[in-house]
Amino acid sequence: MEKVKVGLLGAAFSAELHIDGYLRCQELSRVVAVCDRNLELARDFARRYNIPYVFGDADELFALGEIDVIDICLPNFLHCEMAEKAFSAGKHVISEKPLATSVEEAERMVAAAQKAHKQLYYAEDWLFAPALLRAQELINQGAIGKPLFIKAKESHSGSHSPFAKKLRFCGGGAMIHLGVHPVGFLVALKGTPTAVVAMTTGGGAGNFVHQDMEGEDWAAALLRFADGTTAIAEANYITLGGMNDIIEFYGTEGRLHIDLTMSSPITAYSRVGFDYAVEKAETTIGWTKPAVDERLMLGYIGEIRHFMSCLQQDKPAMKGLRGEDGLEVLKVIEAIYRSAREGRQITL
Repeated sequence: MEKVKVGLLGAAFSAELHIDGYLRCQELSRVVAVCDRNLELARDFARRYNIPYVFGDADELFALGEIDVIDICLPNFLHCEMAEKAFSAGKHVISEKPLATSVEEAERMVAAAQKAHKQLYYAEDWLFAPALLRAQELINQGAIGKPLFIKAKESHSGSHSPFAKKLRFCGGGAMIHLGVHPVGFLVALKGTPTAVVAMTTGGGAGNFVHQDMEGEDWAAALLRFADGTTAIAEANYITLGGMNDIIEFYGTEGRLHIDLTMSSPITAYSRVGFDYAVEKAETTIGWTKPAVDERLMLGYIGEIRHFMSCLQQDKPAMKGLRGEDGLEVLKVIEAIYRSAREGRQITL
């Protein structure tokens, strides 16, 4: 079977996460081109990863005939436009989270994929996090009885991206940028909730810490599902000490606690610091939990392999990783924001 030929659109943070996945499934795929409007950044990326074609214009990338799939690793507000152009050029598309900045844009992306008869994959890495895969195995075995309540959150001290500060670029604040992970995981696991109740900080001067952000720096939502299960999804930019991804399951016969980011088998103490502990950690001085293969443990490696395997067979991704799933997640997040604005329960 021929290798899938990939064109990376973007050469910054998300592209670094994805290239690691491609390098670990070279029997399935090959990254043949990278494009970034910062051409020097793209050239450096290509040199480091031995990528033959480098572009500074997305249209040149789309015109490269040998590319099978465009992997969009760009700020949220560019996802829709670039996906539509890629589909028009006859390419499949992988889109980083969130799928778009609005439900309307996500609907356009899904429609464009259907019109072009191409695959739209939604990159939700939590669905391939080994710890969460094992947790779901335990739940399916009946280890905690009937699941009753789930808590899931992602938090850290603030995005590195300047685009995260403006609503027109990001679509919201912490909930759309970070909460998209717990919400996406819950929707993949339980389906669309039937009701949502939420609160957020107010953005700008109404935020706890980040008053230079137009969107909220803290958000939490109660979600009720059709089977009676209740969940809390939380996202915030007020957590110091590194990224904090926690998922808890409570059942009639037991409970599970999953720590995706601070569960390293290494505990370190350093008076002088070192190169890296965990994503978004402000320091490596003192006690830390240095990550071991962080990208594998967060699910990036597994999701890329899954996409490449699906593309070789020209089939949709698993539930939770399809374009329509990314659209459904945005509908839930839109309901969360509406609930917070109107101060009431929203029925979906």
